Amino acid sequence: MVRAAIVVGLLLLAINAQAETTSKEPDWAQLTDSQRKVLAPLAAEWDILRPWQREKMLDIARDYPKMTPDQQGRVQRRLNHWSRMTPYERENARKKYQEFNVLSPEKKAEIHKKWQQYQSLPESKREALRRENPDIDGFDDLDN
Repeated sequence: MVRAAIVVGLLLLAINAQAETTSKEPDWAQLTDSQRKVLAPLAAEWDILRPWQREKMLDIARDYPKMTPDQQGRVQRRLNHWSRMTPYERENARKKYQEFNVLSPEKKAEIHKKWQQYQSLPESKREALRRENPDIDGFDDLDN
C-alpha cells in the first residue's frame, strides 16, 4: 500500500514537472504571419523566451493592429532596442522598472518632468549628458 502511494506520488511529480517544462506558448514557426511581422526583432531569441515573456509579446502583437501608427512605431523601436540589449542590461531595466513602479505618484511625476526636460534639450547637450551618465544611453528614442 505504501509502495503504491509512493509510486503514484512520483508519477504525479513527473507529470507535473513535464507540464511545467512544456510551454503552452507557440514556437516561432507556429506564430501567424502578422505576429511574426510585429515580433520580428525577437525572432532569433523567441524560442528561448520564458512562457510569461512570450505571452506578454503575444499580447502586444494582438493589440498592435488597434494602435495608431505612432504607437506602432514606438512598439517597434522598443522591441528593436530590447532585442539588442544584453541579458545583464535587460535585468537592470527590469529592476529599474520595478523600482519605478513602487514610487509615489508625486515622485513618478517628478521623474517624468525631468525626462521631458531631458527630451527637450538639444542633441549636443543630451550627448554630453550621456557621456557623463552612461546609464541613460540608448533610452532617448523610447518615448518618441
